[in-house]
Amino acid sequence: MKNVSFLLFSLCLCITSFAQPRFGKLLKTTPGVVSYTYRNEFAKNVPQTLDNIKALGVTNIEFSNLFGKTSSELRAMLNERGMICTSYGVGYDALLNKMDAVIQDAKTLGAEFVRVAWIPHTAPMDLTLAQKTVADFNNFGQKLKENGLTFCYHNHGFEFLPYQNGTYFDYIVQNTNPDYVSFEIDILWVFHPGQDPAALLKKYPSRFRLMHVKDLKKGVKGDFSGGTPVENDVTLGTGQLDLPKIMKAARKTKIKHYYIEDESPIAGQQVPLSLLYLKGM
Repeated sequence: MKNVSFLLFSLCLCITSFAQPRFGKLLKTTPGVVSYTYRNEFAKNVPQTLDNIKALGVTNIEFSNLFGKTSSELRAMLNERGMICTSYGVGYDALLNKMDAVIQDAKTLGAEFVRVAWIPHTAPMDLTLAQKTVADFNNFGQKLKENGLTFCYHNHGFEFLPYQNGTYFDYIVQNTNPDYVSFEIDILWVFHPGQDPAALLKKYPSRFRLMHVKDLKKGVKGDFSGGTPVENDVTLGTGQLDLPKIMKAARKTKIKHYYIEDESPIAGQQVPLSLLYLKGM
């Protein structure tokens, strides 16, 4: 364990020392991380977890949980460390029934984007659900825009069931108002149901504003469930996704923020290596 800790510490120093002014050839700035990556650590000690993340050279976090803190308390902790929250993830129900609180928390955190990552459903997506989703998203997006925020939907795999000449995801993108609705592409959850993330980025270059950068364990077969064991999240560059192709395609889109999301129980070991992979890409 001592050797592993020393290696990770050395990697952190390496990343931090080269994080500015340019992160790498394909990414100009150091990517952020999604708070879910460090959910277990945040649940135990928020300040220490923020310190550990900053030690990697990462200062941008997408929060989808306040971990028992108020948005004001969390913002103060970020400010103390020179860190920022650029995107705030919430549940579908919060957007339906607690919009004012969502807006207040997002603004307090300093977030520009409000993201939802799951559409409630009990059966595979069909046209009725897709139509309701479009109506809800347009409504969410309009209210958020009126308050200076940008709404993003994070795909989760089940939206890629075939519909007409494309998928239900295509239907949602094509029928939502681009003035109100943007998207956060989770590349694992595009690949898992059998789609090509690079091709999707090229298809809708102006609609994607955020990205979750992930990789899927080799040998894992995908489906339309929107779920896979967390152990299937692996260090970037060691799985099935063609990350150089995807990241090159992303450069020609309107994506503003990239976040590493690693749901694995050993994310703490994998994230430093994923950062090095992205930097050297």
